[in-house]
Amino acid sequence: MPAYALFLRAVNVGGTGKLPMADLRQMLSDIGCTHITTYIASGNAVCHFDGSGKALRSKLETALETYAGKPVGGFVLTQPELDALLTAQPFEGAGNQIMCLLLDHTPTTLTPKNQTDEALKIGPDCIFIHYPNGMSRSRLTLPEHTLGTARNLNTMVKVQTLLAKI
Repeated sequence: MPAYALFLRAVNVGGTGKLPMADLRQMLSDIGCTHITTYIASGNAVCHFDGSGKALRSKLETALETYAGKPVGGFVLTQPELDALLTAQPFEGAGNQIMCLLLDHTPTTLTPKNQTDEALKIGPDCIFIHYPNGMSRSRLTLPEHTLGTARNLNTMVKVQTLLAKI
């Protein structure tokens, strides 16, 4: 049975989209997932699912909308997809200063606003962003932020490790 990494959008961030991880694990079980592990409370999980990533995403987003009463997006990656994404990560620096903005497509151009010392690089279905002075000080905005979900490199690597273990 294939293994997948899941990254949910706007879950338990800034007081919005409350979803206890126990509820997420139950939801995943209810749609047919097994060997479920969640990581921190921001909507990260790994699991096995007898079907495609597209089918898993569809079932999960339907269950999340029923739970939350509004659409909640998610991104589903296989081990090879996650490995390729992290291999493509171009920056040197602390893992908490490098973000991966997951998207449904690979952008061809970027239109950042308020960029100062942040570095951006397009990756496979993502944008990598290096915040050398920390994300909290940055005023960078990207239109793509509303289309995806971001995780720091530390989180991505931890989920990659969890995925390899199930």
